[in-house]
Amino acid sequence: MLALLDVARQLLVDVLRFVIVALRPTRAVAAENLFLRRQLALYVERGVKPRRPDVATRMSLVALSRLFDWRTSLVVVHPETLIRWHRAGFRLLWRLRSRPGRPAIPVELRQLIRRMAVENALWGEERIANELLLKLGLRVSPRTVRKYMPKRPPGPPRGDQRWSTFLRNHARAMVACDFFVAVTATFRLLYVFVMIEHGSRRLMHLNVTAHPTAAWTLQQLREALGDERRYR
Repeated sequence: MLALLDVARQLLVDVLRFVIVALRPTRAVAAENLFLRRQLALYVERGVKPRRPDVATRMSLVALSRLFDWRTSLVVVHPETLIRWHRAGFRLLWRLRSRPGRPAIPVELRQLIRRMAVENALWGEERIANELLLKLGLRVSPRTVRKYMPKRPPGPPRGDQRWSTFLRNHARAMVACDFFVAVTATFRLLYVFVMIEHGSRRLMHLNVTAHPTAAWTLQQLREALGDERRYR
């Protein structure tokens, strides 16, 4: 914990220094840059080995490298090392963004789902999710409902139509859509909306946004489907 606080403190100091430098005249910054380069060249000529960069230094160098052509100015490490630090930043970002899964629902709600499934054998996860939303105001994903439904005992085939059979019979009239996340080189999150046709597996629509909303998603559906009546 103390190490993280020390890294945060050093990064805050670097940010304050950058703000101060950004407020100075361009000529003064250029002169100071050349002044420091001259002194650094003496250390390079003597072959003085710098100390190992700490975590805060690595993060600062990676962040500053996005603002200029850093390959001609890097002397403390090889370019491959800085690129490796940048990739480590990507891994850290995904570790922070990733979650082990959806949060578990309350125990009482799990018991209610099991009870509804047992007392209404013909209800599937969609019907149970809709009943919970309409009658109790509880918004639960059908996938979450299916997770907590009791397993059906082995025996004769069910009377209702299986999903694979339903999909095979109606594939030409169905489309599927979903979002996936893409991360840019500057660690910016973009949400990619994709829509495909089940029957032909044809890519029907593709668009990207940084701020997905219900209105934006509805507009994508309008653009992709238009007045098509054969899709359900």
